[in-house]
Amino acid sequence: MNTNLLDEKKITEPFALFDDWLKAAEASEPNDPNAMALATVGADGMPSVRMVLLKGHDQRGFVFYTNDTSRKGQQLAAHPKAALTFHWKSLRRQIRVEGLVEQATAAEADAYFSSRSRNSQLGAWASLQSAVLPQRSDFENRFTAAETQYKDQDVPRPPHWGGWRVRPLCIEFWQDMPFRLHDRLVFRRETLDAAWNSAKLYP
Repeated sequence: MNTNLLDEKKITEPFALFDDWLKAAEASEPNDPNAMALATVGADGMPSVRMVLLKGHDQRGFVFYTNDTSRKGQQLAAHPKAALTFHWKSLRRQIRVEGLVEQATAAEADAYFSSRSRNSQLGAWASLQSAVLPQRSDFENRFTAAETQYKDQDVPRPPHWGGWRVRPLCIEFWQDMPFRLHDRLVFRRETLDAAWNSAKLYP
């Protein structure tokens, strides 16, 4: 049995390892290797979790995009902390992230929005995300109206649509092992400017 898949003596920071694991997932996962569960907390203290797509990452953190008036957008604005989980079944690996949240810059949001398909751009204008939808035709009519409004021109980014960056204070790597003798390696830091400390955890 290999007991050194995640050897903290050889790994001094988590981002390079995250890159390696994401690349492996991109080569093995059949759908959305960049999918991640995003957990936020509401004003009532209740947690809320949903799947979103990672659209950028570097040593500053992990970026996704959404309608800022959505439930998660409002929760993030009110309580700028979040947790993420990546789970890659084909690799039998998981990464957990916990940290502080900040909005991505307008330039970052503009760049990503311009890379989306035209229909996805129009959908961002048509959707009143998380609001009650009386009937499907209402949404379809809003999409048609957006098509008409921006016919023969570029679709601008809606002012209510942007990006969020989760800046990690904790990143944990989990690797499945035989007989449930799993391998866990966690990196923690007290502040965003502090050095990482690592430790193995019992599975």
